[in-house]
Amino acid sequence: MARMATELAARISRALITESNSSIPTRSWSPSLEQTLHKIGCRELLNPSLVARVIDPHLLTHHSLALGFFNWASQQPGFTHNSLTYQSVFKSLSFSRQFNATESLLKQAKAQNLTLDSSSYRFVIDSLIKRGKTQAAFSVFNEIKSQSLDLGTDSSNSLLSALGSDGCFDNAMKVFVEMTTRGTAFSTIGFGVFIWRLCRNGDLGEVLRLIDEARRGNSMINGSVIAVLIVHGLCEGSRTSEALWALSELRIRGWKPDFIAYRVVAEAFRSLGSVFDVNEVLKMKRKLGVAPRSNDYREFILGLITERRIYEAKELAKVIASGNFPIEDDVLNALIGSVSSIDPYSAMEFFHFVIGKGKIPTLLTLSNLSRNLCKHGKIDELLEVYRVLSSNEYFSDIESYNVMFLFLCKAGRVREAYEVLQEMRKKGLGPDISMYNSLIEVLCREDLLRPAKRLWDEMFVIGCGGNLKTYNILIGKFSEIGQVDEAMGLFNHMLEKRVTPDATTHTSLLEALCQETKFETAVEVFNKYASHDIVIAQSILKTLILNFCGKGQFLVASKFLCSLTHEGGHSDAHVVLLKCLADSKEIPIAVEHVKQIGGTHHFVAKPPFTCTLIGNISIVKELYNCRVDIVTSRHPCLNSQCLSIIRAAQEENSNLIKDQLSKPGLEVFRSPRSTRMTTEKGCLVVRDITACSLGSLSLRSHFTIG
Repeated sequence: MARMATELAARISRALITESNSSIPTRSWSPSLEQTLHKIGCRELLNPSLVARVIDPHLLTHHSLALGFFNWASQQPGFTHNSLTYQSVFKSLSFSRQFNATESLLKQAKAQNLTLDSSSYRFVIDSLIKRGKTQAAFSVFNEIKSQSLDLGTDSSNSLLSALGSDGCFDNAMKVFVEMTTRGTAFSTIGFGVFIWRLCRNGDLGEVLRLIDEARRGNSMINGSVIAVLIVHGLCEGSRTSEALWALSELRIRGWKPDFIAYRVVAEAFRSLGSVFDVNEVLKMKRKLGVAPRSNDYREFILGLITERRIYEAKELAKVIASGNFPIEDDVLNALIGSVSSIDPYSAMEFFHFVIGKGKIPTLLTLSNLSRNLCKHGKIDELLEVYRVLSSNEYFSDIESYNVMFLFLCKAGRVREAYEVLQEMRKKGLGPDISMYNSLIEVLCREDLLRPAKRLWDEMFVIGCGGNLKTYNILIGKFSEIGQVDEAMGLFNHMLEKRVTPDATTHTSLLEALCQETKFETAVEVFNKYASHDIVIAQSILKTLILNFCGKGQFLVASKFLCSLTHEGGHSDAHVVLLKCLADSKEIPIAVEHVKQIGGTHHFVAKPPFTCTLIGNISIVKELYNCRVDIVTSRHPCLNSQCLSIIRAAQEENSNLIKDQLSKPGLEVFRSPRSTRMTTEKGCLVVRDITACSLGSLSLRSHFTIG
């Protein structure tokens, strides 16, 4: 049984991930995923254990899917979440910094009077800390404390360092006391960040007392690293003399200060102009100091970056770099990429430090640095980075050139981006079509159409013909600015080159043609495409009808729709037209349109169009007169007023009867005819008439609203 449940959980998660990959944006929850779940038929087998198995481990890194599946399950009849399902979704959200659902989910769990274990609370606290909600995390900590639950080593240290970093020392002390009471081990990061920040203003005697408390029976703290943090914090707080005394106190306690710690104090005295004290500290350094172990600082800095303590990582790295102490390449690369997200200038200092050492950043580091410089608008610094790297012959392959080129485009530096293309061609590194597309897109975005046209011509000269994206960019821009002839020329050109247009191409072009009142040409373009791809033509059709109506061409739209002979697929377009007519009070045209199409087409209308249609009694009456079935689901947008209008129309027509089916939430108003409706396996089945699921009945040759 357990094996079957595991296999079903894996199957559900695979189906969700596969379907979400085709959605926009990818890996996000959408109605199509709910349809996927219905197809699998898992509703009958749904239980808390299965929901938890789907999320953990399969959706742990797919946070949106995990939350969406959790919420979907809660909406299913007879299903109730338990502590296990909450634990799984809390665990998934703890890996992300982008979701704000954690607190609301915790409130839901409390409202259900569920008893959550300590691991659930840990995930909640970790999630809140990652999103910078330190005080909220501390509130959850107090709940754990009141229930005598153990938060655990990692989460306790994360909370301690977060509170210390934010300067919330009273709350941090409460966490510290709880950890010592429970015997929870302190980590170098947890205790280090806390004591580092406390040293700026805290009493040194109290600092030393806390050190003694932390080191009792604890082997996780690196004393040399802590010594640097303490003296640096004291010096930052203009307490240099106390920092000198602290060196001796730390040494006595077995936390031997290394050369970095002595240098911090010496440089602080130097800034005060105290040459005597500088010399005394340097003497102590030579006699008592120990060489710093680079691996200790490597692990500490990378740990700070992992926990998003970027400011602290930056400050410590500056101390090390200023003393010309060694820093590993991977640490420098991590610093450049992460620090640039909060402090571009410091990131540039680390960049030049790397170059000064005769080294170069990795391509990933360059990409992160470029992205953050663009984000902060530091374009001059971005150009400086590329100039320095170019002088060091950094750019030698397509991958490295592509990074520089893309971010130049993103920064809007089209001249420099074009020079990159020329340089690549000189080196025999032929730019691909995606690079040309990126530059053309920027030129169009900046309204530089002449350079865009020249680049377009150049592409064909060098044998790099445009693809679908190239045409879409240019057609979209020409359509946007009303140069319809140019757009049509490109459209015909792509057909000559056998580049198949897509929905984006036609949408841009049809909107422009309608805007210029070239309706006949718009219809010709649609007909030309409809014969090639009926499925996409259906989506384009709605756009065309909306544009007709937007220009007040209701009769043109109605005549055009009635002329279409393709089987099925035009239901939405008819509903769009009827909605536009109802909104514009063009009721006579709407009634005439219904008469034209009654009994000859297949239609399915869904909310929100339904309200507008059945909200107009004239249209409803005509639907009845044409012996058209009306099916409405009790959707939120189908309010009591809409239903009362239908009842009023029904009462005015004695030939109409009302059937109330046993299917929950569904009302059917139909004209008398010999059809038999039954409920089978949870679906409404209409004999001699096509049947589908609740909320949408597809009645062949009849108008269905639902």
